[in-house]
Amino acid sequence: MDFDERLQRAIQRGNQAARQRRGEEAAQALSEEQFKRLHSQYRLQLSEHVELCLRRLPQHFPGFEYENVVSDRGWGAAVNRDDADFTPGQQRSNVFSRLEMTVRPYSSAHVLELTAHGTIRNKEVYNRTHFQLLIEVHLERFMEMIDLWVLEYAELYAARQ
Repeated sequence: MDFDERLQRAIQRGNQAARQRRGEEAAQALSEEQFKRLHSQYRLQLSEHVELCLRRLPQHFPGFEYENVVSDRGWGAAVNRDDADFTPGQQRSNVFSRLEMTVRPYSSAHVLELTAHGTIRNKEVYNRTHFQLLIEVHLERFMEMIDLWVLEYAELYAARQ
């Protein structure tokens, strides 16, 4: 067998290995429906954790009102309050405080995305996003982010009272 024949066979073996690998990858890849189901499962778990954490804030800061958030922005929860500001020498004004956390809706990007928006006395204190590919999600990390963001908001709110 000469070199050209051996070269041709090596190329054929390489092509066959590539076809086999692509077939295996396709079989392992999640279908779109599986991605949607996975996102829904994660969304339910995270929105429940958001709800549990945010329901605790009004117990420590009376005046906050809890609400569920279900919209085109996502699923989650929020707490907010309106206060009157009676600064001496100034006209009475209203100040608004709110913390909202949502899990964004499913997208073709196949990511799980958590967002948080915090406002204290009419000033945005943070606007955060955390995301991971659905196939790489570490749910514990998302839960830690929720805890961290709620604790950070509580600390900032307490400092500005």
